[in-house]
Amino acid sequence: MNPLNGLGAVEEEIIRCMKCGNCQAVCPIYQELKLESSVARGKIRLAEALFKGEILATPALSERFDLCLTCLACESICPSGVKVSDIILATRRELARRKGLPWIKRALFSTLQHPRILRRGAKIAARLQDLVFRRLDSDKMQPRFPLGLERRRIFPALAPQSLLEQVEEKYSVPKPLARVALFAGCLTNYVFPGVGLATLYLLRQHRVEVVVPRSQHCCGSPLIYGGAADVVKEMARSHVALFSGFKVDAILTLCGTCGEAFHHFYPRLLQDAPGYGEKAEELAQKTMDIARFLYQLPLDRNLLKPLELTATYHQPCHLGRGLGVVQEPIELIKSVPGVRYVPLQNPARCCGNAGSFSLTHYPLSYSILTHKLKDIAATGAEVVLTGCPACRMQLLDGLSQERMPQKVWHTVELLARACGFSK
Repeated sequence: MNPLNGLGAVEEEIIRCMKCGNCQAVCPIYQELKLESSVARGKIRLAEALFKGEILATPALSERFDLCLTCLACESICPSGVKVSDIILATRRELARRKGLPWIKRALFSTLQHPRILRRGAKIAARLQDLVFRRLDSDKMQPRFPLGLERRRIFPALAPQSLLEQVEEKYSVPKPLARVALFAGCLTNYVFPGVGLATLYLLRQHRVEVVVPRSQHCCGSPLIYGGAADVVKEMARSHVALFSGFKVDAILTLCGTCGEAFHHFYPRLLQDAPGYGEKAEELAQKTMDIARFLYQLPLDRNLLKPLELTATYHQPCHLGRGLGVVQEPIELIKSVPGVRYVPLQNPARCCGNAGSFSLTHYPLSYSILTHKLKDIAATGAEVVLTGCPACRMQLLDGLSQERMPQKVWHTVELLARACGFSK
């Protein structure tokens, strides 16, 4: 079954839905809107009607399927094991095929498709961002003008230099315990390069040789989730060819969504592509989130110095439910001397970001976020740790707007700090 081929590929999944409604209890959007069309059961019925020709592909129908965070919460509770996300992706693909994509999505996806344009655009945007945004401090900005964005929203500033501009392509260490290739991802590369630098520091401290391919680019996930899976095939081929050329023990990702692209989507996209299908499968087996890799390494406790702070952990949807990386980050956090770990009441509840969803449906996205903010406040933590840069952006926005004192770090930044990283 390949949902990226359209609705015909998920017909069996649609049939498996018993319409029991268990998904209502966990769907973040249903909990806000209380609309049947916003929950998995309702969307599956609409997908079935579209497939059978009972309804037309209309802008209103596209909007219904845009109202999904693809957080996988419904799948985690479904008694029939229905792959709801596959049905959502297949329907979005079908709607895009029949009606086309909005111009703003076409423009964004075209930029992500072309690495040179993305690099140049990000560089120009970093230089000009102070004209369009006003700085609240060195790292936070708000729009000066509407520009289709909520003016109250707080964004992290673009980095003056991307991660790939700051690092070498290969880092050797004496008597390496392992050799890995690092996939940065767009947000780490252009917005949070410190996460990548902390990762490199931590890996080298633990005698791991690292390759950082300069020609890596967007993983393609925004296009896949946006209904433009067709154009991702070339992006997938490029990465499969690039990373298959390195003799490494693992491909490390710093974001669950990027990890899903390598692990889940590339094999599906390239399963019929001569010379690529088998390589995509091999690459998928080597792809590993940084937290899982460090947990399995394992970390040298003798290198970890005390950090006196209270921390909690927000579990990203695609990292936890998508890749099954749940307990590893928590165990890593607990391994740092001096850190008092206080769990969230509901660590796996979606923060409401979901990529472009937080841009196109900001009020709803923020309403979903408020539940997470209340959970964070109840812990009394000084630092919120997470393994997703998009979740980090969402949490930074909410914490800043609500004037909450917590900082947000990637889990690897905590570990690197404990090992002496200070940049």
